[in-house]
Amino acid sequence: MSQDSTQRFETRAIHAGWEPDEHCGSVMPPVYLTSTYKQDAPAKPRGGYEYSRTSNPTRTVLQECLASLENGSHALCFSSGLAATNALLDRLVPGDHVVAGNDLYGGTYRIFQRVFARYGIRFTYIDTTDLAALEAAIEPATKYIYLETPTNPLLRVTDIAAAAAIAKKHGKLTIVDNTFATPYLQRPLDLGADVVLHSLTKYLGGHSDVVAGALVVKDEKLRDELAFFQNAVGGTPGPLDCFLVLRGIKTLAVRMDRHVHNATQLAQWLERQPQVARVVYPGLASHPQHALVKRQMRAAGGMLCFELKGTVAQADAFASTCKVFTLAESLGGVESLVEVPASMTHASIPAETRRAQGLADGLVRMSVGLEHIDDLVADCTQALAAAAQA
Repeated sequence: MSQDSTQRFETRAIHAGWEPDEHCGSVMPPVYLTSTYKQDAPAKPRGGYEYSRTSNPTRTVLQECLASLENGSHALCFSSGLAATNALLDRLVPGDHVVAGNDLYGGTYRIFQRVFARYGIRFTYIDTTDLAALEAAIEPATKYIYLETPTNPLLRVTDIAAAAAIAKKHGKLTIVDNTFATPYLQRPLDLGADVVLHSLTKYLGGHSDVVAGALVVKDEKLRDELAFFQNAVGGTPGPLDCFLVLRGIKTLAVRMDRHVHNATQLAQWLERQPQVARVVYPGLASHPQHALVKRQMRAAGGMLCFELKGTVAQADAFASTCKVFTLAESLGGVESLVEVPASMTHASIPAETRRAQGLADGLVRMSVGLEHIDDLVADCTQALAAAAQA
């Protein structure tokens, strides 16, 4: 069932990449805890497997499943989302140029600026929702248009089809980090993107128990180039990690429906609170790209952020006082998380750069989980009361 494109998403999430085992009928893929494989003759691996850094049967199942869900032809899995990003950047040479959003996950900004910029790779950061600015930033040496949409943490949404059309006009590749949306809510390859990137740690794994990443493409030559770096650099996930992500994917659709429901209800409630200065959630009519969200995404996702009218200390007090929401980095698990990006996930971005991009020191980011919405609202109610006293 690995590549039956006629099946609905929910069916492929459960079955893609795996048929019950022919030896014993196992409905779940085995965890192949092996580093090496018997070969039938020198340089003639049995079934294509020779060493688990290069390929592993459990990883193969996950890769085929991800390719199916993103409507791609090939997927490659990595030990983290940043390892996947690293493989993309490994294709570049000194003098190459990347146009990227100016509202990026802090770890992405860090690998761009503090790792690859040292090797002569240049980066230009713009508001990618401004398509004229995006096109103006392209130069002959540009290799990638790198998009997060929705962005982390400000949840800006870029028109993928329009951005990809601009990139193709200039002969550039479009990369979309689809971590926040997941393939259930948004499929960038269908909109013209060349590469989809995921932190599988987040919604696809979904249970805060695994760290992994992935790239999905349609072009075989591009897949082969990326697979070379996957193997040569060695940032690959272990088989148990792959198994855990596969387990999470089986419930992705039902989990995302609940994430969306809870996030929508909570965002609407927060907008009505007098202490809250603004709420950013793509599902709200107040979101600047709300019309695009309705056109480009199935639904708005499970992430939201907001600012209080008070001080940064009040934002810190809110996040620290939550009881159902856990104060922690990461996102996309079944449990609700809260954080202050300026001092946590985005602390690697210089303060003046963060503020210029609209990331206020007191911004609060929430990954809205699967708990009962009344308990989430009650938790926010008591946390707002505590913040008012800070």
